Amino acid sequence: MTDPQIGIMMLAVFILCIFLGFPIAFTLMALGIGFGYFAYFDAGRMWRGYERLVEQGEQGWQVWQAYIEGFVNNRIFDLFVNQTYSVMANEVLTAVPLFLFMGYIVERSNIVERLFSTLYIAARRVPGAMGVAALITCTLFATATGIVGAVVTLMGLLALPAMLNARYDQSFASGVICAGGTLGILIPPSIMLIVYAAATGTSIVRLYAGALLPGLLLAGLYIAYIVIRSIVQPSAAPKPTNDEVGDVPLGKLLVMIVTSFVPLAVLILAVLGSILFGLATPTEAASIGALGGLLLAAVYRALTWERLRESVYLTLKTTAMVCWLFVGSWTFSSVFSYLGGEQLITEFVTGLNLNTLTFLILAQLIIFLLGWPLEWSEIIIIFVPIFLPLLEIFGVDPLFFGILVALNLQTSFLTPPMAMSAYYLKGIAPPSVQLVQIFKGCMPFLLFVLVAMVLLYNFPQLVYWLPDTIYG
Repeated sequence: MTDPQIGIMMLAVFILCIFLGFPIAFTLMALGIGFGYFAYFDAGRMWRGYERLVEQGEQGWQVWQAYIEGFVNNRIFDLFVNQTYSVMANEVLTAVPLFLFMGYIVERSNIVERLFSTLYIAARRVPGAMGVAALITCTLFATATGIVGAVVTLMGLLALPAMLNARYDQSFASGVICAGGTLGILIPPSIMLIVYAAATGTSIVRLYAGALLPGLLLAGLYIAYIVIRSIVQPSAAPKPTNDEVGDVPLGKLLVMIVTSFVPLAVLILAVLGSILFGLATPTEAASIGALGGLLLAAVYRALTWERLRESVYLTLKTTAMVCWLFVGSWTFSSVFSYLGGEQLITEFVTGLNLNTLTFLILAQLIIFLLGWPLEWSEIIIIFVPIFLPLLEIFGVDPLFFGILVALNLQTSFLTPPMAMSAYYLKGIAPPSVQLVQIFKGCMPFLLFVLVAMVLLYNFPQLVYWLPDTIYG
């Protein structure tokens, strides 16, 4: 077998291990070191060292010790150590634990429940008011956390029972929660975009600026769907009765907005504004966000030792997972590229005579399919770098490609049979809500993800306008 064929076999073994359920990070490291040992093994140098010692008159254990050292002294081990150090010293990845900590501490500050109640009262005259309030709350909370599981779970505990009590259709209510909860991987400060920036070398600042309008566009499409369906099909989102709506004085409503919406909005604007306008690096802004999350929790009297310890534990757990994935992925991809597997894939794709549009469709289709068995982190860290050499060939900007990928990955959380958002929601939903109903509710929102992707391709200024306006 040639080296490129061995590289393709390496990729095939990895995919097989995924389906067998092996831990992905450690599988990547094991395959990278195993195949890398073969790739970098130099039998001739080992034997030359052995023969030189024999010629010099060395005998016995010294000769065999040199032979064993030559067998063990393989460049893959140096590569593995260097990749581990590079990940730990990566300044972009330093922002990951800080943003995660901000998200987990905000999740436990009891602000989301107040925010949802306030938005529902403010929008009570709008068709599908509770669904609109739930989606806006999801959007704001996703902006503050970037953690899909946390948003879906918390909103499922707060908003789903309230919507069901208001006689909302179970599928419709479930779809709103699932779709709104996934916006965190697109809207800044998204953890996914930080990981993409680190994996591809793209500017995280421009990525954040480029993702803001598409994220708000998708959220706007979701809200429009909720309102229109509530008008066309009133049984899906019945209008509240006079007793349910109540009469909240304007002054009280303003106080509720000031105490629930404004603090979270100020925190989000402080973090995003400091990044987008160059006042702070993403890491520094994440530090501001983490401190702001602690202050919010203290103000709302939710900062307990138990919650702080839990937030730190979850932050360390998720950060370790991301970092070890990077170590394994970079070791795996370095060996894969050294064997010629990356070049073989590039030659195969270029041999298909694709144009830019068909290449983008093919790439997004592959990422869509990968979203079934894999998490977004594995897709971004492992498979997206394979597409990078092809982007220059087909004239695709990595910034634009990254935003399309972030949009596409919304579908991986919503598409059966591996729709993680649906499983998150099912885990905390009332027993009457069936998984099939949740899947059914997610389907219409998938259509709007596709609409957003088509709009982005036809109007790329949705991505470029804000970065070009701010940074030139």
